[in-house]
Amino acid sequence: MNIPSRTSRTHLVLIPSYNPGAKVFETVRSARAQWSPVWVVVDGSTDASAQGLQAMAAQDQDLHVIVLPRNVGKGAAVLHGLDLAAAQGFTHVLTMDSDGQHPAHLIPDFMAASIHQPAAMVLGVPVFAADAPRLRVNGRKISNGWANLETLWAGIGDSLFGFRVYPIEPLRRVMHGQRWMRRFDFDPEAAVRMCWQGVKPVNLPATVRYFRADEGGVSHFNYLRDNLLLSWMHSRLFAGFLMRLPLLLARRIKGT
Repeated sequence: MNIPSRTSRTHLVLIPSYNPGAKVFETVRSARAQWSPVWVVVDGSTDASAQGLQAMAAQDQDLHVIVLPRNVGKGAAVLHGLDLAAAQGFTHVLTMDSDGQHPAHLIPDFMAASIHQPAAMVLGVPVFAADAPRLRVNGRKISNGWANLETLWAGIGDSLFGFRVYPIEPLRRVMHGQRWMRRFDFDPEAAVRMCWQGVKPVNLPATVRYFRADEGGVSHFNYLRDNLLLSWMHSRLFAGFLMRLPLLLARRIKGT
């Protein structure tokens, strides 16, 4: 594999992965073509992708594969990677999905934005193709509306898109400070709680692609289950917002 010119000792690409099918190999190759190092956290996958990724890592010193023995959820897998990255001196991670939907070619741009503003989180704002599922596209508007209310419109461009760069230590403090954010609720709750901590969002557009099953696309999104999870999450966040409202108002007034 060709070693990319963009190598960092502070910023790494972190890819949580659960039964992604063969798309994960293309995703990882694309990420490695843009950045070094790349870490993959295999979240208890049962589709043999772990073995394939380990074989790739054996031929690439800048690809690190961490295999969890059981499925713990996206947020928990990310946290596992965060803790290991912090222990090795990394300060920032770019998270991306393993199913090929996120634009690996934009990794350098997002990393550059983070390096320029290291105290901020760099959030991808999805640019959808015409064939993107309307239910998914329109449904995220509800979550975005709640996230902006819960942060007094701190500037979250999109609450659900997982192509992001986080400063590691603030995110670790947020996650270790409570028991939520361990599954599909990770992305929106991370954006809101990081804003509560004073971490400012920087928004960058990013293309997203939904693959059909015949194109190798794999989706674990369950409309009923995951929307119930998001509803419960926003109920909790709204209660937290009310408790923090004086602080958020003071911060908003001070910033104007």
